[in-house]
Amino acid sequence: VVMCGMIILFLSPSTGIISKIVGLFGIQLQNMMGSAPAFPHIYVWTEVWQHLGWDSILYIATLSSVDPSLYEAATMDGAGKFKRMIHIDIPALLPTATVMFILRMGNVMSVGFEKVYLLQNTMNSGTSEIISTYVYKMGLLKNQYSLSGAIGLFNNIINLALLLLVNQIAKKLSDTSLI
Repeated sequence: VVMCGMIILFLSPSTGIISKIVGLFGIQLQNMMGSAPAFPHIYVWTEVWQHLGWDSILYIATLSSVDPSLYEAATMDGAGKFKRMIHIDIPALLPTATVMFILRMGNVMSVGFEKVYLLQNTMNSGTSEIISTYVYKMGLLKNQYSLSGAIGLFNNIINLALLLLVNQIAKKLSDTSLI
């Protein structure tokens, strides 16, 4: 809720910080929350912003567990920063990145209901309607419980299938998996 409130305030065409910054360059910003084509971009970039901190903590923790003697040996062998990154850092990050990818793939069909529902309005509903909001509207607003239950079940089965598929592919390619 707080995140959505911040997004709405930042993107306000009259008082938002984004419109103020763009206004310094003489550009008039349209109502971004009322623009249907802009909604997917707003959702994706705010999702990146929302998860950037936690993901950074995980990757930094992974890099901090790398043995410093590997860097010393690479430096003694004449490896520069780029070579150390390619041959030490990236191989150390791959298992963590693989696990994060597998976990995110399990939710690829379950785009966050709360954020979309709170950012949704009549002007952007053409592109902001997702399976979760459709299930909510069909089940609770139109009292079609069996239809919304079937859609939700089918959605979760697809999520499970994608999770298992990506997990098997990761196991074959890198010997890193959740199962």
